[in-house]
Amino acid sequence: MKNKPTIGVVEDDPATRQKLTAALRADFNVFEGADYEAAYRLLQEAELDVLLLDVELPPGSVREAGALLRDLRQSDIDTLVIVLSDDPKKSTALRVMDAGAYDYFVKPVDPDVLRIIVLRAVEKLRIERENRILREELQRKHALGDLLGSTDAMRNLFDSIHRVARTSTTVVIRGESGSGKELVARAIHDLSQRRDRAFISVNCAALPENLMEAELFGYERGAFTGAVATKEGRIELAHRGTLFLDEIGTLTPALQSKLLRVLEEHTMVRLGGNRPIKVDFRLLTATNEDLEAAVEQGRFREDLYYRIHVVPLFVPPLRERMDDIPLLIDYFLKVYCAANHLPLRRVEDEVLEALKRYPWPGNVRELENVVQRLVLMTDDERITLKQLPRDIAQAAGRSARKGFRLPPSGVRLDEEVASFERQWLEAALAESSGVKAQAALRLGLNKDKMKYLCRKYGL
Repeated sequence: MKNKPTIGVVEDDPATRQKLTAALRADFNVFEGADYEAAYRLLQEAELDVLLLDVELPPGSVREAGALLRDLRQSDIDTLVIVLSDDPKKSTALRVMDAGAYDYFVKPVDPDVLRIIVLRAVEKLRIERENRILREELQRKHALGDLLGSTDAMRNLFDSIHRVARTSTTVVIRGESGSGKELVARAIHDLSQRRDRAFISVNCAALPENLMEAELFGYERGAFTGAVATKEGRIELAHRGTLFLDEIGTLTPALQSKLLRVLEEHTMVRLGGNRPIKVDFRLLTATNEDLEAAVEQGRFREDLYYRIHVVPLFVPPLRERMDDIPLLIDYFLKVYCAANHLPLRRVEDEVLEALKRYPWPGNVRELENVVQRLVLMTDDERITLKQLPRDIAQAAGRSARKGFRLPPSGVRLDEEVASFERQWLEAALAESSGVKAQAALRLGLNKDKMKYLCRKYGL
């Protein structure tokens, strides 16, 4: 195992190379070279963490540096390259940075400043490698893309994702805010035949109608005040790739109509334009709204509903997969401890139990935020109940005090379960104004199960 990071210094001027090597040798294992051939050899053989590369190596063209950086980016070598040059022009710096350089310095270089930059590059690389190893480990065990879970609910979701990813069908992803709907969409795209094309994500609730229309469809120059140049819309950018529309239920009726036309005709027209543009994309949508109720109330077009609701996927809320909490906490602890250069934190068992009792209305996003806060605000490596946010500790405590006690005379379990089931059904129907589809969504049930239970209890 290497005790020091490994640096390559490739510079054709012996005096400059010796100066840089002397400044770095105390902190790094340093290898030297004088031309591009040496640079390629060091990248292949020396397991470099960072390469300091002079652009003006013989034959002295930025083109060679760009070629090396592109070759490096396409390989499995993760060495970071810091480019040194006599050329102060910004255009030269931009060319090598676009090609994949980590940083760019104009000579002469202050060795002390360069040493600090190299140390930061090494630390960045260390974090990236640790996170990559962690992701690969989770991928082998309990992950699909960035989704984590080992419960039956998540394994069923993973299976559904694999099934729909192989097809070109339209998918609507349903679930509560913060449950990971966009991660599901990205996983479908990454497993599909369009994985090498663009994944374009749009939050339909983020902008008012006029701005959302321009965002989706783009515009021609002069289409409106401020349109000084033609801009491609998100639909156009998703050509041959995947378009993900989050919170699709918030689109206005006018935009719903335009979207439906695009899906039917496979063409679109930019704002201010009259030329139809052919588009070929896979549509994935997501919502936490009750689309069935929105259709009944006239807020969502029925024909668009049937266009997008070909295959629905339901993302379970965190409270329905509490056994995934230890896995998620372990992952978030590793990520945020590494990102903030902190020793790995561990949660005590009683903390874990408290977190499993909390209902998590914000789902996985809320859990991630809590873990990040604990990492940053805790000095000790062990996280105790004292460090838990007060609202979570109090809610978990109330939940713990509500535990069941079996009476001395015992219970008739079937009758108790039936009574409990009926009460939840009645409450959900009351809160949903009798709309069974909306009540089913609140209870996490599919339509068939909801109809069965309503018939069973005469509701």
